[in-house]
Amino acid sequence: MKTTRILLLLVAAIVFSACGTSRVVPVTGRRQKVYSNNSEILTQSLTQYKNYVGSAKLSTNAANTAMVKRVGQKLASAVETYLRNNGYADEVNNYNWEFNLVADNQVNAFCMPGGKIVVYEGLLPVTQTEAALAVVLGHEIAHAVAYHSSEQMQKQSNINAIGQAASSILASGVGVNTANTVAQLYGLGSQVATLKYSRDNETEADHIGLIFSAMAGYDPNEAVTFWQRMAANSTNNRATWLSTHPSDAQRIAYINKILPEAMKYYKGGSTTTTTSSKSKKSMPTFRVK
Repeated sequence: MKTTRILLLLVAAIVFSACGTSRVVPVTGRRQKVYSNNSEILTQSLTQYKNYVGSAKLSTNAANTAMVKRVGQKLASAVETYLRNNGYADEVNNYNWEFNLVADNQVNAFCMPGGKIVVYEGLLPVTQTEAALAVVLGHEIAHAVAYHSSEQMQKQSNINAIGQAASSILASGVGVNTANTVAQLYGLGSQVATLKYSRDNETEADHIGLIFSAMAGYDPNEAVTFWQRMAANSTNNRATWLSTHPSDAQRIAYINKILPEAMKYYKGGSTTTTTSSKSKKSMPTFRVK
């Protein structure tokens, strides 16, 4: 009877975790489950973004700030055109694009749902060219267009549901050994599942972002040299299966694999303008996310 009860609780948790809105990711065509209340995510994201920008120190380098905004807007225009032409016209209004350069030496950038993107000055000595910057911005835009935050929220909701079922199992009077096994398996399983999911998102963002940068007229081949520079600056030696990002070697190999696809969208209109010398400082060891 106890075994039957355990199975019923786990089945109920799995059925509950299937809830959410089904959606097809642009470019890759992957079917995903996302959080059903997207407007809630956009509202929370905007609030968090305003709080961050209000406390951050924006870059005083006018040339580099203009470059970030220029490259960002070219990408945003290409992305919106793609969305309108490929069945996602109703999602275009979800984006209110904004690109800011922050005076921070981290080698990083991030994008909030809704199209609010921040680049740290420390990234520019690594990107070096507008085409490489487009690779990074394309990657960040891809996270937003692929609804990765919404998907992650839905996944966390699923994990919480299964966790509640595990708690019920522990309270159902099973033996100590069984209870310990369930607790250990849930703890490790939920952690690894979340980490793996994040790596999948990063790989998908690399794919979509490379296509977007090509659509905007930037040479996709710049992605390989950019990630080679990132690899030379990397000190991340953690085992790949316990990392939230693919290794640099895996990333470069995957980009080389999808380059032929990206080149189909490239019309040869990229620029190789470099960043101003004011931003060429020593490179801290942070990772683009």
